[in-house]
Amino acid sequence: MHQTHSAALEINLLHANQEGADHNRSHFNSWGITCLNIMSSPGAGKTTLLERTLSVLTSELKIAVIEGDMNTELDANRLRQYGIPVIAINTGRSCHLDSQMVAGGIHQLENKHNPTELDLVLVENVGNLVCPAEFEVGEHFKVALLSITEGEDKPLKYPIMFQAADCLLITKIDLSPYLDTDINHIVANVRQMNPGVKIIPFSAKTDEGLDTWCDWVKTQVKSNYHLDIKGTK
Repeated sequence: MHQTHSAALEINLLHANQEGADHNRSHFNSWGITCLNIMSSPGAGKTTLLERTLSVLTSELKIAVIEGDMNTELDANRLRQYGIPVIAINTGRSCHLDSQMVAGGIHQLENKHNPTELDLVLVENVGNLVCPAEFEVGEHFKVALLSITEGEDKPLKYPIMFQAADCLLITKIDLSPYLDTDINHIVANVRQMNPGVKIIPFSAKTDEGLDTWCDWVKTQVKSNYHLDIKGTK
């Protein structure tokens, strides 16, 4: 059976993007940096999670952020208040970051800072539950967020995101008493898609789950260190 033109074009785009992602990852590896790709639908709490993360981990790790948004630098400016390098990327009409966009962010980071001094780069992707999961940007680990306000069925309706995730944060759990959403049902649906994913219930209001999340991040950085990714430092 012959491929349709659109299917062939999609395969070519994904192949070219993967080559770029591998190139980006080689930069991160050579500098001894661990990269996390943070993904979710709009409003699930990615920027708030990064704010809470930076408030804890900047005393232990050297961190930079590549901040993706369709328009404005509002989120980037929120994160700059933590005194770390933040590179803003506006994607325009594109609903996700791709490896070429992140390559541009990496070059900006290299021009303005010494990347060999960094331990961790957090990429905040554009809010979308579909495309970001398909387009790697050079990350070592994928992190997905799902707020309990989005309902229990999202892992079943948007499986690629949850199948791809290495870690999933169920956010806004402080709202649980006011909703009919059952966190256990969310967990069960996620496990159908990805039995081995790390799941962390999280509240930015109460900081429940923050220590668990930060410990997970530090573990990934340390594991990359022991794989000699930091051999040049």
